[in-house]
Amino acid sequence: MPKPNHAPGADLPDIAANPLDVVVDRRRDSAIELVRRAVAAGDVLLAFQPVIQARPPFDVGFYEGLIRVMDPNRRVIPARDFMAAVEDTELGRQLDCAALRLGMRALEMNPGLRLSINLSARSIGYKPWRRTFDRFLARDARLGERLVLEISQASAMRVPELVACFMDELQPHGVAFALDDFGASDIAIRHFRQMLFDLVKIDGTFVRGIDRDGDAQALTQALVAMARALDMGVVAVSVESRDEAEILRRLGVDCLQGYAFGAPSVRPPWLDGGDAQVA
Repeated sequence: MPKPNHAPGADLPDIAANPLDVVVDRRRDSAIELVRRAVAAGDVLLAFQPVIQARPPFDVGFYEGLIRVMDPNRRVIPARDFMAAVEDTELGRQLDCAALRLGMRALEMNPGLRLSINLSARSIGYKPWRRTFDRFLARDARLGERLVLEISQASAMRVPELVACFMDELQPHGVAFALDDFGASDIAIRHFRQMLFDLVKIDGTFVRGIDRDGDAQALTQALVAMARALDMGVVAVSVESRDEAEILRRLGVDCLQGYAFGAPSVRPPWLDGGDAQVA
């Protein structure tokens, strides 16, 4: 019998490896294939979460449309499970196109709706995205007046001049811009002033447990003051309790978003009698 040409057990997995790490690695490796299949099959959709006015009458200011994909078993997969794997790839650009298409279609079908969708700065200049935008505006030029584009702070700060030019191009169509994850990373004040977002969304790391954290309250107050100085509205995200909401109202935020007011739902809330009116 020939001797094996490698040590016994060499093909076995490393038993010292953390089982959780193995699972995470496998999920990461499969995320791109999952998204590729979903995009090709059209198995993408938006989950809608309300953004509520912080003061009476506490109406819905707008909804955020969060991109989701479905796996082969038709289970809805949240963006946190795949976005990091695809954000820097062509699939990331295709997902931004899908989110825009779904969002514009929702605006087209619901004249009282105002909706925000996410856009990576990497998708600025991506021709399919712009063709999608132009196609919907050719059918109804006023759709842009009810669209908010959310760009993360980290993404915007990588190419601030490009973002500023992009905003100049789309703002005549009525499009509003939100700076997402505000405060989560370094920001150059010069570029921040140059871009002049319509509103900022304070990162959830400042918000969660803010009712019990004096440092978080002080930092959030400073972020609110910075936004106010530049005439930008302020949204606090990841609000999970009424106590957090009350502190944030006292600190001067304009709108609140989080599970305290509604989880993201792939069934549009207005189909169940929810308010889709623009506040």
